[in-house]
Amino acid sequence: MAERAAPVGVMDSGVGGLSVLAEIQRLLPNESLLYVADSGHVPYGEKSPDYIRQRLRHIAGFFHAQGAKAMVLACNTATVAAVADLRELYPNWPLVGMEPAVKPAAAATRSGVVGVLATTGTLQSAKFAALLDRFANDVQVITQPCPGLVERIEAGDLDSPQLRQLLHGYVRPLLDAGCDTLILGCTHYPFLRPLLASMVPADVAIIDTGAAVARQLQRLLAARDLLAEGPARDTAFWTSAEPQSLNDVLPLLWGRADRVLPFPL
Repeated sequence: MAERAAPVGVMDSGVGGLSVLAEIQRLLPNESLLYVADSGHVPYGEKSPDYIRQRLRHIAGFFHAQGAKAMVLACNTATVAAVADLRELYPNWPLVGMEPAVKPAAAATRSGVVGVLATTGTLQSAKFAALLDRFANDVQVITQPCPGLVERIEAGDLDSPQLRQLLHGYVRPLLDAGCDTLILGCTHYPFLRPLLASMVPADVAIIDTGAAVARQLQRLLAARDLLAEGPARDTAFWTSAEPQSLNDVLPLLWGRADRVLPFPL
């Protein structure tokens, strides 16, 4: 069936979605993947919802033109702003969004205090407030906006003194408040796991949702008999920034260099 062999489109405001892309490839190795880094417009966390919706309509149209059988919004801020709009536009197209892992974190905490590292856009959203109302009534959730982290990771900085100082300033108040569970509420942040692990006690759980998104994609494709039988084609990459900038960080964040094409603005 030709539709099974069609690719899956994965997007992010930049390179953070590569953490989700890796989880999808790990769980679904037969799937051919397309990746758009909208790095010319990063960070989404400081943009208006209307601006983000326009970007997502453009990217969704591009994936449709590429024949994608499904789309993953590997970006919490993009999901908050645009997934409902895209579901209205494409009611029969499998769309998978992201949300901070409030439910598993609330179940995992022993101290009853959960910390959330995320972008300003995610933390100020009605969707995040609804998550707290639904799953976090019995725990204290302390939110921490993290301006500057996305830009550092976009530049391939995962361990500089400046990054360490920035991250430490965001994590320290959460630990001081008794947090024993940390939610990584932005797909860029899993790339900081090794650095975070060196800053927090060993018994602090660090939770993100990349693997859960891959499982949801698997469920949606299986329900429509769209799971690929392989072999997968090489992952195709596009960026709305200078392609060389994504080329430079792919070996660090993806594990190898791949050809990067300019995304049509």
